[in-house]
Amino acid sequence: MKNIRNFCIIAHIDHGKSTLADRLLETTQTVSQRDMQAQVLDDMDLEKERGITIKSHAIQMNYKEYVLNLIDTPGHVDFSYEVSRSIAACEGALLVVDATQGIQAQTISNLYLALENDLEIIPVMNKIDLDSAMVEEVADEIMDLLGCGRDEILSVSAKTGVGVPAVLDAIVDRIPAPKGDENAPLQALVFDSVFNPFRGIISYFRIMNGSIHTNDWVKFVSTNKDYHADEIGVLRLNMEPRKVLKAGDVGYIISGIKTSSEVRVGDTITHVENACDKAIEGFESVKPMVFAGVYPVDTDDYEELRASIEKLQLNDASLTFEPESSLALGFGFRCGFLGLLHMEIVQERLEREFNMDVITTVPNVQYKVKLTNGTELDVYNPSGMPEPNNIAEVYEPYIHAQIITKADYIGPVIKLCMDKRGILKNQTYLTTERIEITFDLPLGEVVFDFYDKLKSISRGYASFDYYLNGYQPSKLVKLEILLNGDPVDALSTLTYVDNAYGIGRRMCEKLKDLIPRQQFDVAIQAAIGSKIIARETVRQVRKDVTAKCYGGDITRKRKLLEKQKEGKKRMRQVGNVEVPQSAFLAVLKLD
Repeated sequence: MKNIRNFCIIAHIDHGKSTLADRLLETTQTVSQRDMQAQVLDDMDLEKERGITIKSHAIQMNYKEYVLNLIDTPGHVDFSYEVSRSIAACEGALLVVDATQGIQAQTISNLYLALENDLEIIPVMNKIDLDSAMVEEVADEIMDLLGCGRDEILSVSAKTGVGVPAVLDAIVDRIPAPKGDENAPLQALVFDSVFNPFRGIISYFRIMNGSIHTNDWVKFVSTNKDYHADEIGVLRLNMEPRKVLKAGDVGYIISGIKTSSEVRVGDTITHVENACDKAIEGFESVKPMVFAGVYPVDTDDYEELRASIEKLQLNDASLTFEPESSLALGFGFRCGFLGLLHMEIVQERLEREFNMDVITTVPNVQYKVKLTNGTELDVYNPSGMPEPNNIAEVYEPYIHAQIITKADYIGPVIKLCMDKRGILKNQTYLTTERIEITFDLPLGEVVFDFYDKLKSISRGYASFDYYLNGYQPSKLVKLEILLNGDPVDALSTLTYVDNAYGIGRRMCEKLKDLIPRQQFDVAIQAAIGSKIIARETVRQVRKDVTAKCYGGDITRKRKLLEKQKEGKKRMRQVGNVEVPQSAFLAVLKLD
């Protein structure tokens, strides 16, 4: 055990975690030159296309006589749950900071996560080969943040490989070996799992105490079900079977489990015969920030969609879902996501990995409603909102947001937050050039396009991190969209009373362009309760019925027009207006 080192790499998005992981794998010759490619651990197409890490990936390396278990983690705030799980399986962390950008908001929050778990932190300054690198300034920032000496900070260029051997030596020297007892009863923490259509569910675990052999009988503590360990092994570039794994090792187990609900991330694996007395303190269950309905385009695919979401949940434990139904869209699921990027990624993965065509409704957050009779309700979507005359008060979730930006952009950033009903709490100059601004913001305002706007007004320099900060009373109304007098469930939203008029008007204008013309007039209305606040009309497609009437009395033309008018009226009564998927998506991107 004294030769094992378990560590993860944490950083803000785009600071070079995956590239540094590539160099470590190359230096230790874990990956041959033939198999080497950029971001070798990012095995999803989506990760390669977007250049971001979505999943944490575990891999084992050999360096001198040591075994190094690396877990590469995502950097985006929407995937911080992945980071917390990786940290629970490690003793140390490489904190990577980009020498051209300095410390960003997510760097700080990931660092605090690691410190809460008593991890040994090794600061690594990356991208020192770039012309715009501010090596000394960034080194000072790291020293302020960590309280470490200048000689403890490793300067590397993950792209060119400069300074990488020093990182490996620091991992061996500074990170402690795992603590644990090989002779105690087996205790292993499940930190991830994947679904394999041929072999069932493959669980990745870290052994805290004891050892496990192939063909042992094991059980998962939370479900108390027994399984046969058909195969155990370590995670190299591919899975490599082993006969035995001991305390401190990171590995995988295949036991032919077919049902997704039987494996929970954060669960403890132990032996059936000599079971451990208590489960390992797992991770806190995740709290979703954004809720949206996910419905199959074809209602017959409902069961298939359920199976797909369950398999996806195995691999992404921060996704939560429960069944719901809607008048317009039939049966589907109310899913909870950690943010908008997370929602987008889940939708893409359902389409790519499971070939599911889905409609996603307007995202919402969770509100608390106090009724006039004193009871409290949790409202996740607009259709669950009680009638206005029964509501005493509505509470909406607020977040505590930290924004770090260049001092040049402070004006536009504060204006953006004020427009989103933010309350300025604090401003701190980190250096003469960079400032940290702290705001309390309603989560509902941040859900839509806040992050995109923040990036554009700060030219990509601002970084944003947040955590939930309780509920506060608010004036919210339910804004409904009616097509020919019928409400469209999927387009209704809960919004702040002062913004309702503007949003309603813009939604009507947008829908007018997107809903195809019918044989009859389509009235698009935005309503709050019974009060209509905006209206647009999609004009009908008309045939020129009077074309064959030339000459003669006007009554001949009038008769034909009246006949057409009657037909149009009858058509409107039975006509159905289909809302295209593009309309749902366009409403999400309202400016």
